[in-house]
Amino acid sequence: MRNMHRQVLILAGSQAIFQSIAVLIMTIGGLAGALLAPGPALSTVPLAMASLGTVLVMFPASLWMSRIGRKTGFITGALSGIMSAIISMAAMIQYSFILLCIGMFFLGIYQAFAQFYRFAAGEVVLPAFRTKAISLVLAGGVVAALLGPFLASFGSAFFSVSYAGSFLFMGIMASVGLLLLSRLQIPVQSMEASEHVIARSWKKVVFQPAYLVALFSGASGFGIMVLGLTATPIAMKHYDFDLPQIATVIQLHILGRFVPSFFTGKLIDRFGVINIMLAGILLMLAYLALAFSGVTWGVFTGALILMGIGWNFLYVGGTSLLATTYTTEEKGVAQATNDMSVFIFSLICSLGAGPLLNAYGWKTMHLLLVPWVLFLMVPLLWLAVRKKRQDNAENEVTLPLQ
Repeated sequence: MRNMHRQVLILAGSQAIFQSIAVLIMTIGGLAGALLAPGPALSTVPLAMASLGTVLVMFPASLWMSRIGRKTGFITGALSGIMSAIISMAAMIQYSFILLCIGMFFLGIYQAFAQFYRFAAGEVVLPAFRTKAISLVLAGGVVAALLGPFLASFGSAFFSVSYAGSFLFMGIMASVGLLLLSRLQIPVQSMEASEHVIARSWKKVVFQPAYLVALFSGASGFGIMVLGLTATPIAMKHYDFDLPQIATVIQLHILGRFVPSFFTGKLIDRFGVINIMLAGILLMLAYLALAFSGVTWGVFTGALILMGIGWNFLYVGGTSLLATTYTTEEKGVAQATNDMSVFIFSLICSLGAGPLLNAYGWKTMHLLLVPWVLFLMVPLLWLAVRKKRQDNAENEVTLPLQ
């Protein structure tokens, strides 16, 4: 039990470090891109390259780790983070947009491996503690809320070259993550287990109703969050907010995303995963309404906090629901398919953030998202009705035996 807790804490610490880097990049990535990009519409392309790197590496990373173990994969990811920082720092010094895109691609590789921290936490604990372990690992993002924006803002003027210091701090953080992951102790699966014939085909795993609902809800919540968060620094800069003000908004958003993780698991246990995910959708609608209402600092702050809490309910809920749909032998394909889909959404939204913001502005961009968020309710309500019918049918079968 003590070793189980230690592994979860190592994964939570690793998550905190990665999320600090991710928040740092979300704070200054669009601004750095705008500084180097040939045109305003291309300012979010470097951030989209991070999503592209994640999409391309996610599936092979999952399958590779199912054979060689989580630890080696996670260390590979941290090394990619260090490489990303070096290349991105060189990009700012040489004023190269292409180099920045390459650096962000390596960040995407780091992200591809880091996305499995939460799954690893669910694998090292007993089933009864799975949801709480996942929530605890995601709660590592609270540290990111405090550290990421600070490092981004402080590092932006650390050297005479804009944002070079931010990328330096990113490399230091990735190095600390590498040291922490070296202490991880997750047993490598035996050859018999790794070569075990999968009980169900890939299609049977992925096309389960609960799996599809979890995938679509989690991917949509993540995509909407990425779109809004990518656009926020650029929009706030347009409305003459300075970097410390932008960093504070991002900081409060990250707190909104990860502070609920301390109790989201308990809420799911009490009210059910579908109800919590529906609550996440309502919070997303509140975010869109507030974002449409104005462009003051308070509006940006309140909207981003609501969006963060809504994302948390959808993402933790989706991860918990997903974990009920596959066996140990099926986890490699099931997890990779889910997270690759999540980052395809993320890639599309990262690429779309710049053009949408440039073409429609902050308010109208959020108005266009309302139908998407409303539609998210449909599959969740359908799954709830389906589950209730199945429970009633099971009760009718067992009733004569009681």
